[in-house]
Amino acid sequence: MSEQEWQGLDIKQILEKLPHRYPFVMVDRISELVLGERIRGYKNVTINENFFQGHFPGEPVMPGVLILEGMAQAGALLAYLTESESIGQKLVYFAGLDGVKFRRRVVPGDQLHYELTVLKRKSRFWIMEGKAYVDGALATEAQLMATFA
Repeated sequence: MSEQEWQGLDIKQILEKLPHRYPFVMVDRISELVLGERIRGYKNVTINENFFQGHFPGEPVMPGVLILEGMAQAGALLAYLTESESIGQKLVYFAGLDGVKFRRRVVPGDQLHYELTVLKRKSRFWIMEGKAYVDGALATEAQLMATFA
């Protein structure tokens, strides 16, 4: 598909590519893609998320590990779309995280925007810079490593 034909991915199309299912899908839409280079997408954070029942009662805050999971899922979508023959055939696994920083809380009502850029790609191994924003402010950043298996 050419970049001119790109219309984004909605949740139905995301579920066709990712093996994750509710309640563990952390990406609602993909808005931008350059195969092998970068991806942008977002998650609408709602009070209905099951993790808010216990994190934290009376002061709901999205767990940082789930923000990282959302970045990882967006990165997995980039890998799957770049290597489309792997969809349904291989899984993309987290291989590591470096430089994780949580800059601000993510709460119900926020729209969490993910931006991932490929730093290095060698065979099955990918290294990406990931950033998550809320209202244009950096919420989380990390370097993510992943591999096809």
